[in-house]
Amino acid sequence: MDRTPDTLYLRIADQLAGSIRSGTLARGERIASVRELARQQGVSMATVVQAYRTLEDARLIEARPRSGYFVAGRAGRRPPEPDTTPLPAQSHAVAVSSMGARVFRMAQDPEFVSFGAATPGEALFPHERIRRAVSRAAQRHRASMSHYPLGTGTAELRRAIARQALTMGCQLDLRDILVTNSCLESVSLCLRAVTKPGDVVALESPTYFGFLEILESMHLRALEIPTHPRQGMSVDALSLALDTQPVKAVLAVPTLSNPLGSCMPLAERRRLAQLVAQRGVPLIEDVIYNALCEHDEQRRAVRSYDDTGHVMICGSFSKTVAPGLRVGYVDAGRWSEPVQRLKAVHSGSHTEFLEQAVADLLTQPGTESAYRQLRNTVAARVDEARDIVAESFPRGTRVTDPPGGYILWVELPAGSDSMALFEACLRERICIAPGTMFSTTGRYRHCIRLGLGGRWDDAARAALRRVGELAHRPDVAGGAD
Repeated sequence: MDRTPDTLYLRIADQLAGSIRSGTLARGERIASVRELARQQGVSMATVVQAYRTLEDARLIEARPRSGYFVAGRAGRRPPEPDTTPLPAQSHAVAVSSMGARVFRMAQDPEFVSFGAATPGEALFPHERIRRAVSRAAQRHRASMSHYPLGTGTAELRRAIARQALTMGCQLDLRDILVTNSCLESVSLCLRAVTKPGDVVALESPTYFGFLEILESMHLRALEIPTHPRQGMSVDALSLALDTQPVKAVLAVPTLSNPLGSCMPLAERRRLAQLVAQRGVPLIEDVIYNALCEHDEQRRAVRSYDDTGHVMICGSFSKTVAPGLRVGYVDAGRWSEPVQRLKAVHSGSHTEFLEQAVADLLTQPGTESAYRQLRNTVAARVDEARDIVAESFPRGTRVTDPPGGYILWVELPAGSDSMALFEACLRERICIAPGTMFSTTGRYRHCIRLGLGGRWDDAARAALRRVGELAHRPDVAGGAD
C-alpha cells in the first residue's frame, strides 16, 4: 500500500469526510485532536494537520480557539426534500429543445452568473495535470495525427475504461467497448440501435432535458416513470408500464440522476436488471456521475447485475476527469455490433492522441486522489447552497440532498411559476433552469434545477440569495408565499 505523506493525508481526510456525511460524526461534534489522531493513525502530526486543513477547505470541520476541531454545523433551518410526483400513465411527444438551447446560451455568457447548466467549471480540475497528459500523448503518439482514425478506440483507453468499470462492479470485455465523443452520443447510438420513430422510451421523471432533446430529434415518445428524490426510478411503476405500454427501451441514471441526484438502492438495481432481462427490453444505463458519488456501494452499476446482455452502459469523463477532451464510451451488450456500425456511419472514430491522453489520466497514480478532492469540493459547495436556499427562498420550499454531484432540485411552494422566476433572473443577469425543461408533462412548473459546477464565489452566493428573493415576488409566488 502506498503510504507516502501526500496520499496519507488525503486518505485520512476522505475517511473523516465519509463519517461526517454518513452521520457517524454528527454536526457540532468534537473530533480527535491533531495529537490524538496522529497517535491513532500512526502518522505524523503534520499529516493530520494537512488532512484537517483539507476538511476545513471543504467546510466539513471548523477549528474553535482553545477548544479543538468540530464537525461544522449547518447554518439555519434545513429545508425538507421533495416527494415523488404522481404522473399520467401515457407517453408524450417531446418538444423541449428551444428552451434547452436558450438556457445553454445564457449559461455560456460570461456576463451571467449561471446555475443553468449541469457542467463542471474549470476551477474544479487540475489544469496542469491535464496539460501534461495531453502533451505526453501528442509527443508519444504524434504519428496518429497524420492518419485517419478507424476502429472502436485505442486499446489503451478501452483497457483503462474496463479497469474503471471494476469500481462499478462491472466486468467489461475491452473488445466490446466503443469509444465515443460523449456520453450523449453513446445514449443516442443505443437509442438508434433499438428504436424507430414513434416508439416509446421509459425514463425517469423529472429527467435530464438532454435525453428529452435526443428523443425529440429521433421522433420518439417519452413515458415518464415516477422517481423518488432518494430512491430513484420506481421499479414497480416501471414493471406496470412494461405491462401496459409498448415500451421499446428504458433510459435511466441510477446513480446521481439528473436533476434529482437520486441513487437507486442496490436491491432495486438488481430487480431492474432482472426486470429488463425478463421482458427482453434494453436498458440504457448512464453512469456519467458514478465516480462523484460519496459512497462506494452506490457507485455500483445496474450493468454489474446483468448476465443476459440487456443493459447497455454509457459513460464519459467530462464530469470527472477532463471536460474539454470530450471522450465517452459505451458497451452495448447484445447490441454491440449494431451500435458500432451506427457509430462508424454517423461520426467515425475519435482522435487517437486525445484517447491516449485520457488513458494516461485514468491510469496515473493520482487519479483516485483527484476524484476524492473533486467530491469533497463539490460536496461542500452543495451543502452551502442548501443553506442559502433554506435562508433565502420562500417558506415551504423543498430541496434535494444528494449523496454527491453538483446539482440541486428545488421545489418551490405550490402555485409558484419557475418560468416567471427564470425571466426575472435573466433581467438581473442570473441563469437558472426552470423545471418545465425536465418533463413532457408540465408537472414541474414550480421547480428549478441549480447547477453548482461553475463559479462559486461571493458573487455566485449573492446571486443565489437573489434568486430566493425573486422567488418571493407575487408574479413568481402566485400567492403561495
